[in-house]
Amino acid sequence: MKKILFYTLFIFACASYAYAQTPIQQPDLQTADTYFFDPTREVKKKEKYVFGVEWRVEAGFVQLQERTKNKSYTDQYLYGGQIGAVVDFLLPKHFSIQTGLIYQLGFGKSTPHYRSVDTAAIQAEIVTHRSMQHTLIIPVRAYYTQKLVKKWRMLFYGGPQMMVTLAYPDKLDAQLSEPMIAWAQANNVRYQDYDRVADNELRRFTIQLGVGGGFEWDRLRLVAGYDFGLNNIVKTKQLDSQHLWTWGWYVRFGVRIGKDRETITNEHVNNL
Repeated sequence: MKKILFYTLFIFACASYAYAQTPIQQPDLQTADTYFFDPTREVKKKEKYVFGVEWRVEAGFVQLQERTKNKSYTDQYLYGGQIGAVVDFLLPKHFSIQTGLIYQLGFGKSTPHYRSVDTAAIQAEIVTHRSMQHTLIIPVRAYYTQKLVKKWRMLFYGGPQMMVTLAYPDKLDAQLSEPMIAWAQANNVRYQDYDRVADNELRRFTIQLGVGGGFEWDRLRLVAGYDFGLNNIVKTKQLDSQHLWTWGWYVRFGVRIGKDRETITNEHVNNL
């Protein structure tokens, strides 16, 4: 019995000594993630949108073409300028709706030749038209704007616009023989000065559908587009086949007045 007790104590003493000599395994220390506390880290913020408006003053160059059908009307080009103010109503996802009021002044010249009704006449039957068109434009465009780098943005648009012709005086230089003048009077062919709108030759309202695009840098915007005439502007027809549509392209330079989209958004977020 004493031997069993002795051996038990001896084994316990040996085990205690061996345990005391074994190094204690400490758990690995976790390294703190300092990225979260780094003030210089870049955090991809969730894009926010608010409603607002951007105002711009724009001016530029325009070229119009009065397009005909089957040469049923005298076609001509108009060259001129545009100036006005537009407002963009900001919408989510980089979209906006633009409208405004733009004044357009166009100059045109055409020289139609007529076949002489007098076979003995040797002079050319010519009427030279020098036109000046005064027009107000009301656009309704849907814009999409995408930021590129720094303050650069790219934009695209599409939508209709209405043209309201205020006046369209046409100065004529007629080189007609006497028989040709008599024929013109009998057939209501213009050979003296008149207003193409006020004298009911052309309609005052024109509807166009346009597409275009451009670029922005900070407050500056350069935009260009093409507009397709949708309605026949001939009001008083001498022939059933007479048709005239107003097509054209333009380039305008604009300057934003007031706050931009990002400033409006940031002020809204800070006030929450």
